[in-house]
Amino acid sequence: MTSHQNTQTMKPATAAKKLGVYLEATPAEFQEGVVSRSELSALQADPPEWLQELRRNGPHPRPVVANKLGVSIAGLARGGVTEALTTEQIEALKQEEPEWLLRERATQSEVRKETVRIKERNAERAEKAREQNS
Repeated sequence: MTSHQNTQTMKPATAAKKLGVYLEATPAEFQEGVVSRSELSALQADPPEWLQELRRNGPHPRPVVANKLGVSIAGLARGGVTEALTTEQIEALKQEEPEWLLRERATQSEVRKETVRIKERNAERAEKAREQNS
């Protein structure tokens, strides 16, 4: 019996998400086709000029915008940012430092601190449980 391997493919939206780019800004042939896992790997390993340009200048999808601004995606929405932004627009927001951005950065900082606190607490509890079971 011979086995053949099916090529796994993904929708362009999934591939764009994995590549960290805004789907609507990708070339038409990318948006209209399907992407195999090997094609995705090739794009990641040796990005073509259009992909390099998108990563460098955008427009960037909201998760990338949020990361570059140091806020959550929900924080972007609360700040009224609902569309993809270019690198230039992101840099302008950083320079302007609007009130909502400062507030959301502070919130994000608190969330990170709380995440670390919970992780440390859980590690301590796990250690105590191991000691009791020994």
